Amino acid sequence: MSSVSPNRSWDARRPPSGAGRSVLVTGGNAGIGYFVAEQLAGTGAGVLLGCRDAGRAEAAMASIRSRVPGASVRHLPLDLADLPSLRTAVDGLALDRLDAVVHNAGVALDDPPRRETPAGHELMFATNHLGHLALTRWLAPLLAAAPAGRIVTVGSFAARSERLDPDDLQSAVDYRPKRAYGRSKLAQMTFGFELDRRLRAVGSTVLSVVAHPGGALDSLTPSRPPVHVRTTGERLRGLPAGLLVQGKHRGAWPIVRAVLDPEVRGGELWGPGILGLRGAPRREPVQAHMTDRAVAARLWAAGCELAGVEPHLGLV
Repeated sequence: MSSVSPNRSWDARRPPSGAGRSVLVTGGNAGIGYFVAEQLAGTGAGVLLGCRDAGRAEAAMASIRSRVPGASVRHLPLDLADLPSLRTAVDGLALDRLDAVVHNAGVALDDPPRRETPAGHELMFATNHLGHLALTRWLAPLLAAAPAGRIVTVGSFAARSERLDPDDLQSAVDYRPKRAYGRSKLAQMTFGFELDRRLRAVGSTVLSVVAHPGGALDSLTPSRPPVHVRTTGERLRGLPAGLLVQGKHRGAWPIVRAVLDPEVRGGELWGPGILGLRGAPRREPVQAHMTDRAVAARLWAAGCELAGVEPHLGLV
């Protein structure tokens, strides 16, 4: 693997060695998360796939091993919508440290009705935001034990046009699926930026970084059977879109860079270099609504209460 120098641009196709590092990727069995896991495994990192379905995890691990001989990859049973289960899941890691976690898993619903978890939380907000918030709490000691732990939150282009309503975080008053999804991703990103501010305030060595995949389509994504199968017809139909967006394998690039690049700093946002939609990863300006401290403080307090964790999240 290549080394990284301040004098050389990042090569997304040849990232630096991750040997000796352990990384948990939530939702690493499919989509963007799968390609993040595959690419990290290719650097020599030990990768844990955090997901609910053991069968899908086995398929993803088999696919990774077929492309990365000797890959160190294993499954961590993880259900982000089941908040009380997350502490037990982390206890099962059997690690003395964790170098990075990629908060990637997510649920996107396209149609009503509004759905809730067994605990009564709106499903997208609970899975995409509350589950990752709670997971951060239980992973905090393992991340702090690493020489330079990182928390990488995977946001979405959809969050740019949304605004959080602190009085209706779970879309109980006005539920529109696409808007609720965008707001859940904005909540994740707002939390990621606020988390880094709080980590810096307590002198932590852990960094919180936010990244997003831009526009990533299945039709532009190479096949990884049985995880993802793209037909010739789908590939041909997707070619025109390739002028503006990209496949999920390239959508993983900013996230992998956020995990591995020693030049990345906490509180940064990384995404594709061409209009934030496609291309090599680069650092992006952070929009003001994502770092509004008043909104972030209300989101933090509400999130910790709903997730049943202490406001300090184990950071001190």
